Amino acid sequence: MWPTVEERRVESRPQASQVGGGSRRGPDGGRAAVAALAVGERPSPCDLGQSSAVQVPSSRSEVARGSMERWRDRLALVTGASGGIGAAVARALVQQGLKVVGCARTVGNIEELAAECKSAGYPGTLIPYRCDLSNEEDILSMFSAIRSQHSGVDICINNAGLARPDTLLSGSTSGWKDMFNVNVLALSICTREAYQSMKERNVDDGHIININSATKYAVTALTEGLRQELREAQTHIRATCISPGLVETQFAFKLHDKDPEKAAATYEHIKCLKPEDVAQAVIYVLSTPPHVQIGDIQMRPTEQMS
Repeated sequence: MWPTVEERRVESRPQASQVGGGSRRGPDGGRAAVAALAVGERPSPCDLGQSSAVQVPSSRSEVARGSMERWRDRLALVTGASGGIGAAVARALVQQGLKVVGCARTVGNIEELAAECKSAGYPGTLIPYRCDLSNEEDILSMFSAIRSQHSGVDICINNAGLARPDTLLSGSTSGWKDMFNVNVLALSICTREAYQSMKERNVDDGHIININSATKYAVTALTEGLRQELREAQTHIRATCISPGLVETQFAFKLHDKDPEKAAATYEHIKCLKPEDVAQAVIYVLSTPPHVQIGDIQMRPTEQMS
């Protein structure tokens, strides 16, 4: 049930010069991927009249590799990439050959991860970017920098989130606003800007993935509303919500920063999910054929009760 956490220390506003390099659009990659994913079954009626010269992968691993190939060298934005799930997702995408802009309030950890990925020889690139997601101007500046240096976003993974021990009966209004600003409003702003980035470049096979939690119903509702809006817009851009249960990250230690024993106990009573488990779910979602929409994935530790 724990979302990832962005550190709450205010950093300086990002500069466009922090993002460099080039980009490649792939608006027609979706159709090519459908053909590449054929697994030897007889053609469907939709395939009649088309060329039957389809190269059939010899194994499921080839299918997985081929389906991620269309994303190679394209750009993914991962928010909250300084640790936990965001860092694991960024690493997994770089391993698949993507350009990844990883953003957070502080980028020291992302810079270290970028160096690790480069040293490991991964085919992709991780580009750290400092962004305060509670500030709309910072978000807009980040998308402007991505537009000018990389053309735009093809995949947007809204991962950043925070929590405070402010209950409904006794919590502070300021605490609720802090959570809403990052967990809901920032996610919505990034979604809007990512979609506009895809639309202006005629990218019709993009993907927006919201990392939710098992009980964050607002994001679940937003993702379904987004899916319906994308259908009304007659685009093939897909939307997915991934809702993990208890994931072993530094989240509990930030939530219970005055009680480290309570924080540690959060992860000790059951075998929790790992950030890499969620990253693999992201790769699965992106590797599905373009005609397949994974709307919602709910994943929990086997031993988790609720």
